[in-house]
Amino acid sequence: MDFRLMGIDAPLFHTLHQMMDITGDDSDKSSNAPTRSYVRDAKAMASTPADVKEYPNSYVFIIDMPGLKSGDIKVQIEDENVLLIAGERKREEEKEGAAKYVRMERRVGKFMRKFVLPENANVDAISAVCHDGVLTVTIEKLPPPEPKKPKTIEVKVA
Repeated sequence: MDFRLMGIDAPLFHTLHQMMDITGDDSDKSSNAPTRSYVRDAKAMASTPADVKEYPNSYVFIIDMPGLKSGDIKVQIEDENVLLIAGERKREEEKEGAAKYVRMERRVGKFMRKFVLPENANVDAISAVCHDGVLTVTIEKLPPPEPKKPKTIEVKVA
């Protein structure tokens, strides 16, 4: 990536970019080195801000997903209590003879967040709505457990 096109001409940014853009394939797995997919997912999670609200009867997750259509967004539950929200915005293909990018500042790539849900989240009652590039995922809360009633044991005569 040429940072001069973005108005940034500093060696620091080039070095940071090199550090974050690990080359090679997943077959080079040293015991301490993160995999390429792990690094890619970590970048996506770090660059996808989210708001989380708690209401009396639900939890609401609000995430900006600019340029994505609802069909390009994945909302799912993993491991019974982890909410995964993901999507990917792809760069437009440059066609020969067409306009070329002079500056590209809008974000492309993966959008992803994972949230460990509280015990009272009802994973069977989830809704997701995308409106004007903002995804709102609502998860209803389970009703509080009813207090246990004392159990009476009949005493028999021997």
